[in-house]
Amino acid sequence: MRKNFGSKEFLFPMPVFIIGTYDENENPDAMNAAWGSIGDTSEIFICLSPEHKTVKNILLKKAFTVSMGTASKCAECDYVGLVSGNTVSDKLKKIDFHTTKSTFVDAPIINELPMTLECELTSYDESTGHLFGKIINVSADESILGENGKIDSTKLEPISYDPINHLYNKLGTMVGKAFNIGKKFIK
Repeated sequence: MRKNFGSKEFLFPMPVFIIGTYDENENPDAMNAAWGSIGDTSEIFICLSPEHKTVKNILLKKAFTVSMGTASKCAECDYVGLVSGNTVSDKLKKIDFHTTKSTFVDAPIINELPMTLECELTSYDESTGHLFGKIINVSADESILGENGKIDSTKLEPISYDPINHLYNKLGTMVGKAFNIGKKFIK
């Protein structure tokens, strides 16, 4: 038997995105966002309401970064979602996060988060909060690369947001090889 919950934002996994931007004075800022996904092979979609300092910065600079929240930095990732850049101008300093300017877009890379998508703004609809960005580059710290030189999600330890219970969960257990495990049903 199933229980109905009505129209809710329940989806698993919901990635924890840390959106990095620069303001008009080149001060780095970041916020936590879980309502987003890959929209196409080189496009990211995020739902962000217009009152966020991050949105104002994105509209100003036409660029942003998206870092994956990680298990080891879960508290820091939560913090940047708890306080607003509109009222706390040095959020990143308070949690000892350091940034490096992206060489691809006008936005900061958070050094303590080892995987980052560097993006240019494609469009933003203030009435819906729908933001689309073109992924210009993906950068990863060598500490999360496997022997094959690719990003290893078990080393990254990305976290997912549980919108039902308001929890962060660590991802990383492999249960099957994509485009392979289902072959047993092909005749």
